[in-house]
Amino acid sequence: MRRSRFMAYVTSLLLAAGLALTGAMTAQASQLAATGGYVALGDSYSSGVGAGSYVGSSGSCDRSTKAYPYLWAAAHSPSTFDFTACSGARTGDVLASQLGPLTSATSLVSISIGGNDAGFTDVMTTCVLQSDSACLTRIATAKAYVDSTLPAQLDKVYSAISAKAPAAHVVVLGYPRFYRLGTTCLGLSATKRTAINGAADYLDAALAKRAADHGFTFGDVRTTFTGHEICSGSSWLHSLNLLSITESYHPTAAGQSGGYLPVFTGAV
Repeated sequence: MRRSRFMAYVTSLLLAAGLALTGAMTAQASQLAATGGYVALGDSYSSGVGAGSYVGSSGSCDRSTKAYPYLWAAAHSPSTFDFTACSGARTGDVLASQLGPLTSATSLVSISIGGNDAGFTDVMTTCVLQSDSACLTRIATAKAYVDSTLPAQLDKVYSAISAKAPAAHVVVLGYPRFYRLGTTCLGLSATKRTAINGAADYLDAALAKRAADHGFTFGDVRTTFTGHEICSGSSWLHSLNLLSITESYHPTAAGQSGGYLPVFTGAV
């Protein structure tokens, strides 16, 4: 009995020490990221389309002060902060116009990219305006692109980031599932909603694999958005917005602060 109690006591001490060490390492990693430069790359999910409060000088890129990169930088005060993410960006756009701020001094990079390459806008347009079968066919085409072409495009972007900022910790952010299933919901059919969610999972799996192969960290936002999808009653995503069509199916300000920011912060 005494030996069991002694071993339990030792085990609890080791566990406490391990948790303290883990917390210290996490804090240290966050501090190191904050002391170097931070560059935020990517598409509309990183620029903050749908969150409002757009920076006037960002023009059609629609960079928001409520987007997760801006919120993180405001909280952690990195030595420099460059926000080049842009609405509508594809992998080629990142290569052509977003990598300029990256240097050997950059310590942190975030990026969400790939959705536009896979035809995000066309998929949603097809699924909103056409039949179930047309929606499923368009999603199948997108998945085929994710299998055949997207990995090489991501490799080009990820390799370019590593070449320009070799010391940076790179976090690749994924995309949320759009719909809560199993509920009564106006708009798209259950068949369409299920297929769109499946497409998000398919894309996230591809992004996670490419990120891992390059030694980057993948930030999975599907967990934080669970319970806050469209049809949930507490959605962090815009549904179809005819008054501001570009904001449709993008995170709200709450989606950026409650969905993306904690995942990014935890991955830093």
